Amino acid sequence: ARRRQVQYQVRASGQRMQRSRIIEIARERHRAERGDSIGLPGGANQAENLVIAREERQRAQRDITATNDQQLVHSKIVPALTKAVLPMAHQVTIRPSGHSFHVEPDETVLVAALREGFGLAYGCRNGACGSCKGKLLEGKVDYGKHSDTALSAEEQANGLALFCVARPLGDIVIECREVGAIKDQQIKILPCRVQAIDKPAADVAVIFLKLPASERLQYLAGQYIEFMLKDGKRRSYSMANAPHDDALLQIHVRHLPGGLFTDHVFEKMKARDILRFEGPHGTFFLQEDSKKPMVLLASGTGFAPIKAIIEHALYKGITRPMTLYWGGRRPCDLYMDELVRRWAAEHAHFKYVPVVSDPLPEDDWAGRGGFVHRAVIEDFPDLSGHQVYACGAPVVIEAARRDFQARCALPPEEFYADSFTTEADLAKVK
Repeated sequence: ARRRQVQYQVRASGQRMQRSRIIEIARERHRAERGDSIGLPGGANQAENLVIAREERQRAQRDITATNDQQLVHSKIVPALTKAVLPMAHQVTIRPSGHSFHVEPDETVLVAALREGFGLAYGCRNGACGSCKGKLLEGKVDYGKHSDTALSAEEQANGLALFCVARPLGDIVIECREVGAIKDQQIKILPCRVQAIDKPAADVAVIFLKLPASERLQYLAGQYIEFMLKDGKRRSYSMANAPHDDALLQIHVRHLPGGLFTDHVFEKMKARDILRFEGPHGTFFLQEDSKKPMVLLASGTGFAPIKAIIEHALYKGITRPMTLYWGGRRPCDLYMDELVRRWAAEHAHFKYVPVVSDPLPEDDWAGRGGFVHRAVIEDFPDLSGHQVYACGAPVVIEAARRDFQARCALPPEEFYADSFTTEADLAKVK
C-alpha cells in the first residue's frame, strides 16, 4: 500500500510539474504571438522584433509539441490547459500562394500577416483607402470600420473585404496579392532634422529632412513614412526622392487650413526643427520585373511618390515607355511642372500630359482640361497591355480604378495605387 501511495505521489508531482511547464510554454507562445515586445507600431526596430516574435512563437510551439509527446498525464489535459490560457486564434490561408498564418482575436488580418512576415498590399491601414482590398473565399469576418468609398456595400456583398480592418470570426481563406519585396524590410522609428523648407506654390511646402549621420532609411521608391506627433497622432507622407538620392528625404505637404500638421508646417515649422517618424510603409512602388508600358497618374501632391518612381526608373536605366498625367485645379497646382518638362525633353521614352480642371481666365491655360483620369481614357482606350501607377485623393483613385478596368480593359492586378487620405477622409470611416 505504501509503495502504491509513493508511486501516486510521484505521479501526481510529475503531473503538477507537467501542468506548470505546459502553462509556462503556452504563456510564452501567447506573448510571442501577441508581440508584447513589438507593438505595431512600437519598438525602435519593428522588423527585427517581428522576426524575433516569429522565432519565439515557433520555438514555443516546438516545446509544446515535445511536451505533449513526453507527458505522463492524460492526453486531454494539454488542450484543456492551453485553451484556458490562450485566447482562440484563427488560421488565415492565402490564395493562390497557399501561405497560412494565425490571427489573434485582437488583431486584424493585415497586422497578423505583417507580424508573420507575409507582405499583403496595403496603404492607409485604417479602412479609408482600399489598397488592401481582397476577396473572402471561405469563412466569415468582422468587416470593421471603413469608408464606403473604400469598400461599398455591393463589394462587401460580393465577398470583398479590407484586410487592414477585417478580423476573422473563424478560420478563413482569402485571395489577395502578396508583395515579396517588403517581406524582410526593416521598419524603424527615427529622429530627423528639418534641413530646409521650399514653397513652390502658395499651398505646397517641400520639406527636406536630414537623418542622423549613423542612420539610413532603406525604402522603395513610392513608399511613405508616418510622422509621430506629440499627442500620439500620426500623419503619413510619401518620400518624393528616389532611394539612390537619399542624402536628404524630401516630403511634399499641401496646406489644408485647420489641419493639425499642415498648419504647423506653414505657420511654425522652421529649419533645424526635430521630428520623429516611423517607416518605411506601404506597397506602392515600381514593379521592376515587368516590361509593360507605364501610365502614371497623379493629382496634386500625389505627384510626390510618382516623382520618386520616375527618378528611380530613370536612374536604373529602365526604358519602358512612361506617360505621366498630372492633374490640378489650376496650373499653379502643378508645382514642379518645369522639372517634369525637363524629363520629357531629355528622355525619349518619357511623355508628360498636364491636365487642369478649373483654370481661371488669367491663367491663360491652353492645355488639356477636365478630370485627369479621363484624359488617360481618351489617349489610352486600351490599357490591356499596360501598368498604371496612380496617386492622389481617394475619389480620384477609385474613379481611375473603376473606369480603367471597365472601359479600358486594364487587368486589375496591373493597377497600383496610393490614396492620400486626409482627416476628412478618415471622418468617413464608420
